[in-house]
Amino acid sequence: MTDSPSAIWLPCGRHRLDLSYPRVMGILNVTPDSFSDGGRHVAIDDALRHAERMLAEGAAVIDVGGESTRPGSQPVSTQQELDRVAPVVERLVCELDALVSVDTSNPDVMRQAAQLGAGMLNDVRALQREGALEAALATGLPVCLMHMQGEPRDMQQAPHYDEPIEEAVAGFLAARVAACEAAGLRRERLLLDPGFGFGKTVEHNLRLLNRMERLAALELPLLVGMSRKSMIGKVLGRPVEERLPGGLALASLAIERGARILRVHDVGPAMDAVNMTWAVLREGCEND
Repeated sequence: MTDSPSAIWLPCGRHRLDLSYPRVMGILNVTPDSFSDGGRHVAIDDALRHAERMLAEGAAVIDVGGESTRPGSQPVSTQQELDRVAPVVERLVCELDALVSVDTSNPDVMRQAAQLGAGMLNDVRALQREGALEAALATGLPVCLMHMQGEPRDMQQAPHYDEPIEEAVAGFLAARVAACEAAGLRRERLLLDPGFGFGKTVEHNLRLLNRMERLAALELPLLVGMSRKSMIGKVLGRPVEERLPGGLALASLAIERGARILRVHDVGPAMDAVNMTWAVLREGCEND
């Protein structure tokens, strides 16, 4: 994929990320209990090799997570999360010069990750934990704010909304953006994630994707993660290891509806989906 005519640079620590076209973020869970790859990359060398493969396949960002947020998961202590995340971030930065995102809601982890060279923060709780907004502000890094109803331990227990899901998500994210701006976190440092699968039924997820232009109207880069999620399994009747084709279809639809970062487990196939979808969308625009 080549750059589009006008680059849109997102400063990410010592890196810059061009979001004028869709990018792929590779998932690196260093947890024993994540829903599809728990325990596979707990050893630091295993995590490093997996990240190396994802970068070779085209990942622009590696997203490191040390706390599982699958439905029913329980929180971990600050020290547990740091013990899992910090050594991996340090080696990814030092040995692979990777642009690393850290998937965390913990202010102490945010600060430590930034000191180790992480270039982005990715918070499923949208900086609502005590001290998180202040910590994120102090790092100087861009932050992705995600919508989630409830907490991972209970979010999938009969999720309900009193308004259309796209309005609920857009309203929440707009409020969080306003809170960040009021605290001094500039809009130019923010990305938004609709939170597919986080406190939402299959019907909610399908409607939200179908109406994602409502979120695009907030005029901030959209990060979308639907890779291997249960919505695919429930629609297609597929176990987690057979959800890649369904996930690629969702990835293409998300790009068409404005997504700029896709958070995925399977980077190589996702890159093909991104490049093919973008080629179609850019058809006839070469001389723009």
